[in-house]
Amino acid sequence: MNQTFTVTGMTCGHCEKAVTRAVKQADPQAEVSIDRAANKVEVQSDQPRELLAQAIAEEGYSVAA
Repeated sequence: MNQTFTVTGMTCGHCEKAVTRAVKQADPQAEVSIDRAANKVEVQSDQPRELLAQAIAEEGYSVAA
């Protein structure tokens, strides 16, 4: 299932890697695509949206509903 999150606070490539790593820890099979300029994170995953959003938030980024 494709899920799109609006994530603010990503300012560099390291931020993108941190968000990707957080999602992959929640779902190792997930596919992650990030458009930092648009604050968009697209995740292909069957995990619940709340679980993925929480993983991103725990890295210190704001996730809009």
